[in-house]
Parts: sequence; structure tokens; C-alpha cells
Amino acid sequence: MTKHLRKVGNSTALLLDKPILELLGIHEGDAVNLTVTNGSLVVTPLNPRAISDAEFNESLDRVINDWGDVLKRLA
Repeated sequence: MTKHLRKVGNSTALLLDKPILELLGIHEGDAVNLTVTNGSLVVTPLNPRAISDAEFNESLDRVINDWGDVLKRLA
């Protein structure tokens, strides 16, 4: 999935879609830890919320439905 950085005030923002937030188990306002590993940005929830298998599968289905073609091309 390709995302574009956006100017927000004096900062630059990376906007995350709701299905991605759901897969991470985070919501607007939650604290996250950002690290760079091998040139990749890693987002880790500071207080991860346990989600059920059903919630995970539902979110994953939405991501696949929305981005399936892109994911296949990237594979």
C-alpha cells in the first residue's frame, strides 16, 4: 500500500486508514512508539489492545477487499 505524506501545520503527517488502525488495535489519540528498522518505519502501540480473532479477520478482510489488487502486485 502506498501512502503520501501530507503537510499539517508545520509538520508532515502520514494518514492511516481505519482498517490499518484496527489491525494495530489503536485509535485516534493513542500513543505509539516509532522506530526505524532496516530503513522501515515500525509503528508499535504503547498500550496494545487485545482483539479477538473475529475482529482481526474482519479488519483483514477489509484491507484485502480494499487493497487486494495492490497487494498482489507487490507480492
